[in-house]
Amino acid sequence: MSNIEQTLSIIKPDAVERNLDNAIKDMFKSNGFLIVKEKKIQIEKYEAEKFYKVHETKSFYNDLCSYLSSGPIVAMVLEKENAVLDNRELMGATNPKDALKGTIRERYGISIDKNSVHGSDSLKNAEIEINFFFKD
Repeated sequence: MSNIEQTLSIIKPDAVERNLDNAIKDMFKSNGFLIVKEKKIQIEKYEAEKFYKVHETKSFYNDLCSYLSSGPIVAMVLEKENAVLDNRELMGATNPKDALKGTIRERYGISIDKNSVHGSDSLKNAEIEINFFFKD
């Protein structure tokens, strides 16, 4: 039985600013992901605070929220078998210096903060995050 999942991916402001959207989307597609929904938007800081609420007790929370709301982003729903895990692998480690060769963050990430992409870390969070950006 196949295990088709959906996950949220965000192309972050640093990558959009460098016009990497299409290169990153091509990496998803060439790794078997379908992009079933996408939109380019700019969110307000209070929206970023809601989105990253899970991190609100952490030291980097304020910077993270300021950064996500600092410029346009591309929010996407990706779909394939084992989408959540496969997307985590394709993105690479949070810190681009630690990311494996050929991953998105190794290729395009600038720093641990400006690491070009966000991806859901679980099926449960994928559902929450997809609903955050794509409420029907």
